[in-house]
Amino acid sequence: MTATAPGTPAPGHRPVALVTGANRGIGYEVCRALAGLGHTVLLTARLADAAGAAAGHLADAGGDVHPLPLDVTDDTGVRRAAAQVRRRYGRLDVLVNNAATGYDPGRRAVTADLDAVREAAETNLYGPWRTVRAFAPLLRAAPHPRIVNVSSEVASLTNMGGGSPAYTASKAALNALTRMLAAELRADGVLVNAVCPGWVATRMGGPGGRPVADGAAGVVWAATLPDSGPTGGFFRDGRPLPW
Repeated sequence: MTATAPGTPAPGHRPVALVTGANRGIGYEVCRALAGLGHTVLLTARLADAAGAAAGHLADAGGDVHPLPLDVTDDTGVRRAAAQVRRRYGRLDVLVNNAATGYDPGRRAVTADLDAVREAAETNLYGPWRTVRAFAPLLRAAPHPRIVNVSSEVASLTNMGGGSPAYTASKAALNALTRMLAAELRADGVLVNAVCPGWVATRMGGPGGRPVADGAAGVVWAATLPDSGPTGGFFRDGRPLPW
């Protein structure tokens, strides 16, 4: 019998993966990598044109990648997207909550603009939360469901300092959500983990970071864990980070 490489779909089962905020940067690279592993990938973005253009590039390269407009701050839109996935596929094997905003390195908590903090939380915390709520029945219908919340090491309470209050607080809250979801969905076989991609050279991260593919690799690792893999953890490059 020929061994199956890690992350490779079993014969007759093509996993369906949805990645939020995926028209560029880490999300786009995660889509490319999962498509290369044989997943059917739903590449989402707030704007239909952006999702279509990005998915088209990956499809032209041979990936089974399809655009899906999805604004994680829009309750109705998230439910509509979940209904579309249910009608077409009947399940969701992988949900990568990648969409993020509010990186504010020049700000301080003591003088923070709380409207900016609320705006960041709407995308970075409530966005993944409402997306998981909408797609939970489809994840439960999958044989090996995975949720990956793309987080950041700045959200580690162990190492946390000052600065970037909107981004840091919202990502720390996302880590807390990760722990709750992992505990609640364990019985359903859903593995839920938070992943820090590290400092990556993206539009948000700016120049000087490591290649996007290196940051995306840890996300893909968590998205393709075996059933015996961890849940409720916080990782970078497959290694645990302190909460």
